[in-house]
Amino acid sequence: MKKVILSVFVVGALLATSCKNTKEEAKDAATDAVEAVENATEEATDAATKAVEETKEAAGEAAEATEEAVESVKSAIEGIEIPQFEDPKVGEYLQTYSQYAKDYIEAKGDVVKNTELAKKGVELATQAKDIVANLDEAAAEKFNSVMTAIQSKMAPAQ
Repeated sequence: MKKVILSVFVVGALLATSCKNTKEEAKDAATDAVEAVENATEEATDAATKAVEETKEAAGEAAEATEEAVESVKSAIEGIEIPQFEDPKVGEYLQTYSQYAKDYIEAKGDVVKNTELAKKGVELATQAKDIVANLDEAAAEKFNSVMTAIQSKMAPAQ
């Protein structure tokens, strides 16, 4: 009987000891799982923050590009705005013509500059005929109004 009782105690001690280890292993596994979740949360937060910062940078760059585009529509002559046209060549021509007009105004009575500007004026007049021929009625009206505004600024310099 002593052997049976002793065997029961030994088996009970083994069971009690092995259960404690299982509980500790479960606690360790739970702690590891919590740490893994915290790490994943931190990584997700960092990724989201980085994405937000990159989006802000992209938005800032887009705003700068928009400002540059708006500035490019301004004429070389103060007080004259060049409207948008479907054909970008029209806008480029008006920019070139406004720069020509600015140079013309600045030249005033300089004979050397005036001969150079006269050649450029003839070239621009030829280009204007080609451009107006390719525009529809509304665009031609816009074009002519801008040209008139630029030429009115040139008139006092003559």
